[in-house]
Amino acid sequence: MNEAEAIEIVQSAVWTIVAGCGPAVAAAMVVGVVIALFQALTQIQEVTLTFVPKILAIFVVIALTASFTGAQVYAFTQESYSRIESGFDR
Repeated sequence: MNEAEAIEIVQSAVWTIVAGCGPAVAAAMVVGVVIALFQALTQIQEVTLTFVPKILAIFVVIALTASFTGAQVYAFTQESYSRIESGFDR
């Protein structure tokens, strides 16, 4: 394995992480902005008001996108194992 292949594997791993975590992070950001706007408009400064809706939104999004995330991780794992296998054939 040379440097280019190692960098390609790391790049693929980073994109897999971004694709897997992206929906949950996006949901947390959207809920956070909505709650911040609500707090600014009503001047309610309750600390727990920000955490509970974010946690619920993240759990719902993870439940809805679990198969997509699993497929992304599975594809990355298959690609990594095939590279390892082809490295032993040389």
